[in-house]
Amino acid sequence: MIGLLKKVIGDSDGRHLKKLQKTVDQIEGLSDDMKKLSDDGLRQKTAEFKERYRNGEKIEKILPEAFAVVREGSTRALGLTHYPVQLIGGIILHHGDIAEMKTGEGKTLVGTLAVYLNAITEKGVHVVTVNEYLAKRDAEEMGKLYKFLGLTVGLNVNGLSREEKQEAYNCDVTYGTNNEFGFDYLRDNMVIYKEQMVQRPLHYAIVDEVDSILIDEARTPLIISGSAEKSTQLYTAANSFVRMLNEEEDYTYDEKTKSVQITDEGVSKAERAFNIDNLFDSEHVQLNHHINQSLKAHKVMVRDEDYVVEDGEVQIVDQFTGRLMKGRRYSDGLHQAIEAKEGLEIKRESMTLASLTFQNYFRMYEKLAGMTGTAKTEEEEFRNIYNMNVYSVPTNKPIVRIDQPDLIFKTMDAKFRAIIEQISELYSKGQPVLVGTVNVDTSELISNMLKKKRIPHNVLNAKNHAHEAEIIENAGQEKAVTIATNMAGRGTDIKLGAGVVDLGGLFVLGTERHESRRIDNQLRGRSGRQGDPGESRFFLSLEDTLMRRFGSENMSKMMERLGMDEDQPIESKMVSRAVEQAQKRVEGNNFDARKQLLQYDDVMREQRDIIYEQRMEVLESENLREVVDKMLESTIERNVTAFTPESEVPEDWNLQGIVDYINATVLNEKEIELKDINGLDPEEMIELIVDRVKEEYDRREAEFSPEMMREFEKVIVLRTVDTKWTRHIDQMDQLRQGIHLRAYGQNDPLREYKFEGFQMFEEMIASIEEDVSRYVMNAQIQTNLERKQVAEGKAVHRSASQANEDKKRKTPFRKESTVGRNDPCPCGSGKKYKQCHGR
Repeated sequence: MIGLLKKVIGDSDGRHLKKLQKTVDQIEGLSDDMKKLSDDGLRQKTAEFKERYRNGEKIEKILPEAFAVVREGSTRALGLTHYPVQLIGGIILHHGDIAEMKTGEGKTLVGTLAVYLNAITEKGVHVVTVNEYLAKRDAEEMGKLYKFLGLTVGLNVNGLSREEKQEAYNCDVTYGTNNEFGFDYLRDNMVIYKEQMVQRPLHYAIVDEVDSILIDEARTPLIISGSAEKSTQLYTAANSFVRMLNEEEDYTYDEKTKSVQITDEGVSKAERAFNIDNLFDSEHVQLNHHINQSLKAHKVMVRDEDYVVEDGEVQIVDQFTGRLMKGRRYSDGLHQAIEAKEGLEIKRESMTLASLTFQNYFRMYEKLAGMTGTAKTEEEEFRNIYNMNVYSVPTNKPIVRIDQPDLIFKTMDAKFRAIIEQISELYSKGQPVLVGTVNVDTSELISNMLKKKRIPHNVLNAKNHAHEAEIIENAGQEKAVTIATNMAGRGTDIKLGAGVVDLGGLFVLGTERHESRRIDNQLRGRSGRQGDPGESRFFLSLEDTLMRRFGSENMSKMMERLGMDEDQPIESKMVSRAVEQAQKRVEGNNFDARKQLLQYDDVMREQRDIIYEQRMEVLESENLREVVDKMLESTIERNVTAFTPESEVPEDWNLQGIVDYINATVLNEKEIELKDINGLDPEEMIELIVDRVKEEYDRREAEFSPEMMREFEKVIVLRTVDTKWTRHIDQMDQLRQGIHLRAYGQNDPLREYKFEGFQMFEEMIASIEEDVSRYVMNAQIQTNLERKQVAEGKAVHRSASQANEDKKRKTPFRKESTVGRNDPCPCGSGKKYKQCHGR
């Protein structure tokens, strides 16, 4: 068997799988022993494994026996017995790597082996799927096996209450989507009581369709946002203006880079239209930005390709899956510009309260594994970013699918005529066909052409995926014609109907090459499962996006020179190789973009880790007095140092500034006077002031019960940290949006972002310490004992965060213009406003 493996999957994988084969032999050797056990005896093994692990036995030693238990349990509970190749896949998953297994090889069943083994640690195992349908299906179907073996199974989906989520996460095995796991992590780091958290520490996750989640969606951060007040009038005005512009004369568009630029003539028109002297004046920055976004909305963003309009809302279409990305919005005002373009209600922009990329979320797991049908082409990225190797697991039966060479037509019209002709032939013969399209537009075009031919068919695209699994399951029946976006139905097997094997199996027809070879391979892999016959072929034209982007002009001229008919295709391996090279270039560019995004997000990750860790310490701590004391000391030291710089002689120090600041911030009026610090060096001043402040703090504490004081400290610290952190996220996002401009000054944008981000973080920490010091020494304790979330956020899944202030943020104190200078300060200090927050 191993000799065959080497031929099938190459030497490096073959050597690794040869080692794993020894473990597989051990597992199979235990098969008879497991068969002898009763159902209860098999179940008892779970408790035994847990006990052995608690007593210090390594999980690796338990592996062969545990896998044998799962295999026998599966035979009894599901009627399915793991093949030897599936046992190999299970070991790969347990080791924290990626098992590449072809469609129909039973990846879901493979996952049960590693899930069960890691669940006996009692730390929780997360099984991550691309959508809720698959999470529910797998939790229900595989849940029968886990429950049979005595494990608990939870389902984590959108809309659950906090208690229901806590229950799901406390199970041995928890199924859910990548979005839900990520959002729960962010929400857990916004709670104001530790008991409100739902997740346990992140232990082990198996990601199904790992390439889709960790590669395709890696550039899409999870964001919890709150709405921000901002006028929508400018979007409408910019939209009306842009509609009057002419391409080439008023603006230029580059298809390769998808960039649109306004020309000098366009600028002049804008200045006349908006009655301004210079569009590039600093006062017109916002107008300039709105015009650019409106141009992008009209020229770059294509309806029914990049987005669809559904129920009066703009819904983004995922370019990889063709699915609608509900709740996700384009950033930086582009979504509002599209709403203006389509004549829809323009929604307010939002501010970011918390954000996280999938790359950084999944790297937090102690151990991460994944499975998919297509990952080898991205092996370098998995290894570099996630420290996971990709191993190709051989199929249980040889693949007999015939992958025909591409057919290349001169025009798109000729290509579609040929596609309809091919579908007609297959339909007449009775052979089922799955037509893969890149976008919604193409699927609807083919559907309309088939209607004219009166060929019955199903369409599965971003507008109709409610019955996705059902449509895909029936795509292998005789005479079935199914049109689907390339990756629709991922995770659902296409089983062949009666008599279809004799007709040649499922025919997969690709209408265009995708930017990624992986997506093309995924489409081909829908056919030829478990040794079934099948066939695949891609129909291309020189007018296709990929072909156009990578120089199809020469080929077009060659076809004209040869006098080739429009409907006559080229079938050339050389052309197919050229297409593959183009795909490799695009994949390389996309990898670089994801790597760069990760480098920027790593700056935020370091800061996020510090804030979240300290926030957790606050929630868990019974007594924050020591923390508050350090903040007070730090604030005092920073202030004294600022007014007594080393570069100045003591006679030039601003001692009155120290007195004024300390009395206004952490002490009452006249508690520190100029004579108290005159003649002292900075260290002595700090020591004196710190002692006075601690005495005052002790006096405040003596007025109230210790419990009240401790809760008061938590309220002040949490409220201040959350307020400052949400503002910092927005400021970092604004910095990120414009940092690329530093490249024009010969500066490295990433280095500048790191440097300035660090400075901003230091300033935020100083600001937190100062505000905590002020409020803890001045605020009224009785009226400040209720913990409140700084802002109510909602989870969204979109391309980048917004950078706008939110009126709804609640801060510990806000200046009201109606307060008179001699009135009592609203912060509750008992002082006059002019001597407190009115300074």
